[in-house]
Amino acid sequence: MRGERLLTRLRRALHPLDAPPQGAPWNLAELDGLPLPLAPRPAAVLVGVIPRAPGATVLLTRRNAHLRQHAGQVSFPGGRMDPDDPHPLATALREAHEEVGLEPTQASPLGYLDPLLTITGFRVQPVLALLADDFHPRPQPDEVADVFEVPLELLLDPARLETFELQYGGRTRRVFQYDYPQQRIWGVTASILFNLRQRLANVERGGM
Repeated sequence: MRGERLLTRLRRALHPLDAPPQGAPWNLAELDGLPLPLAPRPAAVLVGVIPRAPGATVLLTRRNAHLRQHAGQVSFPGGRMDPDDPHPLATALREAHEEVGLEPTQASPLGYLDPLLTITGFRVQPVLALLADDFHPRPQPDEVADVFEVPLELLLDPARLETFELQYGGRTRRVFQYDYPQQRIWGVTASILFNLRQRLANVERGGM
């Protein structure tokens, strides 16, 4: 996907910026049977797509190993919503600025993916944005151990997405993971990318 075609497909696949999705998280079925909070804490992440000449990439981070939650895992810049954040977009941009030094002028938000619920009790709202191709990350060392890019085409390839089983909450769960030897992309991050792939595929089928 290149240039205007990529932009058009992404816009059609997303919920509009002026109407963040209010429905239930899309992954509730996979969490069935787990002890989940009655009132999940709202959070947002920034899914940053960079229009590189060889092909678009997605910006990802690896969290520091000492963090209390999701330590050492690959993730999108993001975090919990502050009371002063008017909407998930504000949260995602604020967190991206704090974690990787992204200035708001370097991001062109396009819309929202579907919200999902994490086993740690967060209702995560992903925001997708095009990032300036001259953006140079400045990772916040207390939170971010590494910042890297992965080709979008690879992340949308069904052959690259697999599942594995783990035990949590007394039951077996099937969790998404990418076949990507350079970094382990799994869990919530892989689920968000799966949701993006599914919504783009629905566009191709004429469902949006």
